[in-house]
Amino acid sequence: MHNYHLKRETIQVCLNDFNICSLLDNQQFDKDDLEAAALGITSSTWSLFGIIWPASHILAAELSSFNFTGKRVLEIGCGIGLASLVLHKMGVNITASDYHPRAQEFLDRNVRENNLPPIRFQMIDFEKENAHLGLFDLIIASDILYQPHHAKFVANFISSHSSHDGEVILVDPGRENRSKFTLNMTTLGYNYQSRNFNQRLASGIKCKGQILHYQRQASSIRDVIEPLEKQA
Repeated sequence: MHNYHLKRETIQVCLNDFNICSLLDNQQFDKDDLEAAALGITSSTWSLFGIIWPASHILAAELSSFNFTGKRVLEIGCGIGLASLVLHKMGVNITASDYHPRAQEFLDRNVRENNLPPIRFQMIDFEKENAHLGLFDLIIASDILYQPHHAKFVANFISSHSSHDGEVILVDPGRENRSKFTLNMTTLGYNYQSRNFNQRLASGIKCKGQILHYQRQASSIRDVIEPLEKQA
């Protein structure tokens, strides 16, 4: 028996309904989650994985018309995994990933709620080597730059797992670490474009920020890893 409360809702993404089970709110905490505690996840951050943040709605909608032909896709910091579920339903070659030990349980539950086949999931740590992951043509994420150190570690992680011409699409609601992250990405050999969004979701929540698009131009992994190591 778990020590937290859940809610269920139906979320529409581009005319498709998705049945989603998530935490009731960001005050939920499982005091018996020893695995999370061992990873340094505290009571104040435990619930972050289990909330459907507004930026994830924007990411899912943004990707619904993207051309995924021949692309291997990775969502980092997937949390509940709304974007991964949308792409999975579209038949995209998607791998969902997160640091939180409960993320896969919720993702698997929502896969079943929507009568979808199993989805690939990998537990990852931005600050450690994740050699088992391999390379991806497109890496996606929403609202993952909320910690100051993420600007460097997420950029390095992306560089290590992008294909030679890999793309990155990140939806950011205005976190102060965004500029530093973009500087790191350009240092690592990525071109950069962005556009603003400001809209009200179906739930009534107003959401604004930027959709960030990075395209790798570097010729080798070594060329793009060295610059940030020198900044350390």
